Amino acid sequence: MPLTIALAGRPNVGKSTLFNRLVGRRQAMVDDRPGITRDRRTGPASLFGLDFRVIDTAGWEQGGGELEKAMRRQTEQAVAEADLTLFVLDARAGLTPADRELAAFLRRSGKPVVPAANKCEGQAAMNGLLEMYALGLGAPVSLSAEHGQGLSDLHEMIRAALPNTDGAVSGDGQTGGTPAESAGPEAQPIRLAVMGRPNVGKSTLVNRLLGSERLLTGPEAGVTRESIELDWNWRGRKVTLVDTAGLRRKSRISDRVERMSAADSLHTLRFAEVAALVLDARDMLEKQDLTIARQIVEEGRALVLVVNKWDLVQDSAAALAQLRGRQEISLPQVRDVPVVTLSALRGRGLDKLPQAVLETWQIWNRRIPTARLNAWLPEAVAAHPPPLAAGRRVKLRYITQIKTRPPTFVIFASVPEALPESYLRYLTNGLRDAFGLPGVPLRLYLRRGRNPYAPNG
Repeated sequence: MPLTIALAGRPNVGKSTLFNRLVGRRQAMVDDRPGITRDRRTGPASLFGLDFRVIDTAGWEQGGGELEKAMRRQTEQAVAEADLTLFVLDARAGLTPADRELAAFLRRSGKPVVPAANKCEGQAAMNGLLEMYALGLGAPVSLSAEHGQGLSDLHEMIRAALPNTDGAVSGDGQTGGTPAESAGPEAQPIRLAVMGRPNVGKSTLVNRLLGSERLLTGPEAGVTRESIELDWNWRGRKVTLVDTAGLRRKSRISDRVERMSAADSLHTLRFAEVAALVLDARDMLEKQDLTIARQIVEEGRALVLVVNKWDLVQDSAAALAQLRGRQEISLPQVRDVPVVTLSALRGRGLDKLPQAVLETWQIWNRRIPTARLNAWLPEAVAAHPPPLAAGRRVKLRYITQIKTRPPTFVIFASVPEALPESYLRYLTNGLRDAFGLPGVPLRLYLRRGRNPYAPNG
């Protein structure tokens, strides 16, 4: 098992900034406003040859409502899971009652603790740094996560707290080379992004799939603010589940943090393979749902429609017929998208989702032999000939698949610019029907065919 280090501290002390510094990229959202981080986030980190897994946690607050209590429980779970806790403090603000409360909890945990006095750039932090000795957790290491200062001292403090650490284990449990990266697509985890409007049950669904309350949930919209990656195994198949923040219409977003959350969700989509679009069974494929679905298709990702809260539907047959009709009218570019009905809250119908994801992912990766494609093309042309161009019929000479993920094809034609969009749609739908490509976006491009009578031909 890799070495695991948890970052704990009250809100706005710089835990997420330090997390980003350790993992080497801007993975966690950072803002001057406290309380941005809510769910705990993990990532592989490295510090002067010491490789480990780091956990970013929500800010520890005193009192508060149910959401704040749930955030504290997330921190407690991270500390229990970790080999060592970095207790991040704000040296400029000095000690607060919340710092003292968290210090008492960390002492009771029995795990090694390294106090990390952040924001130590300049003389203004000196008084706060001296105050931290009163916590009884040993000498604090002074650092500036934002400017990358003090990281060598932090490395030495971690080594001293965990003397048996050899630094040989990487964050993903591998040493040396990267065999997983060189293996085929079947060896790689399927990256599944769970997307949708706020409060449709995305985090509840992910928790159900994982079998634990890993993510914060609540009746209010917008509990999730960042995309959280979680490893999952379904019948021996590795899956990376990515829970995302709810996407509202742009015109309704005025808060800067919500804009950052929306941008983070769309960034996640660019690195996903399959997107599970979660719908509310009481209001399926409304305008914002369709907007998200089109974004998924335009990005070239495989799509699965997940109708949550299905237990609230009275007439399931009528509801499914309505959904299919809306889909055919409003999402013609991806016909026959798989639909999974379930109740994440009650745990019903969950077994259908991973099977649909796997089948759609396989279609998304499908490659069709060129011989089969060129046997199909004359039949498609004979059934519906292309239009005339300058009094001559446009000739479609050859078709080949140039890539997968999503399936992408090129047709060589005599006058490609003369083919209208309607004929391209006809060919695309023909490919989808002839070769069994439902639910995934297809790319079809036209190129001018080589003229055998040209001087350089």
